[in-house]
Amino acid sequence: MAGASNLPPGFHFFPSDEELIVHFLRRKASLLPCRPDIVPTLILNRYDPWELNGKALQSGNQWYFFSNEIPTRSSPNGHWKSIAADETVSSGGCNVGLKKTLIFFIGEPFEGIKTNWVMHEYHLMDGGINCSSSSTSSSSSKRSHKKKGHSDTESNNWVVCRVFESSYDSQVSFHEEGMELSCLDEVFLSLDDYDEVSFAK
Repeated sequence: MAGASNLPPGFHFFPSDEELIVHFLRRKASLLPCRPDIVPTLILNRYDPWELNGKALQSGNQWYFFSNEIPTRSSPNGHWKSIAADETVSSGGCNVGLKKTLIFFIGEPFEGIKTNWVMHEYHLMDGGINCSSSSTSSSSSKRSHKKKGHSDTESNNWVVCRVFESSYDSQVSFHEEGMELSCLDEVFLSLDDYDEVSFAK
């Protein structure tokens, strides 16, 4: 299943932050089946980002996978370093998770070489697994998890990750997300294309 989408022809996997947390991470943490069940589970520190092809779910230039949260995000040849403040992800007026942005560095911590590899790591917030617009349904959900012996602490050990190369993603995201290019954007992109043209001598 790893690396294959199992989706019908013409369908692509481009979930929003909210969808990754509500429809995938929350169900994974709740021990519920994810439908479609296409996102594999990997051990993050076993792989460098360029080794995810064929192991994580690939969609365009992005790779998706579940992993257990680990304190040090090291890999065989480098490490992931957080570069920005955490972003809150909400759904239906309720804060359901956090989005961390990390950059991959080759080498040891504090001495590594920065790369273009970016990872968005999504976490459930404390109680996010039970968050709903109704306090009654939230409390009943908590009771069901207690009966199953499934604590919020265990639930929050899961994360879902999106990994991509920023140099490529920054150019295709305008079209994939339905954003319009400004005049300056079109000029800069055309200059990038111009630089790639080779002239006969």
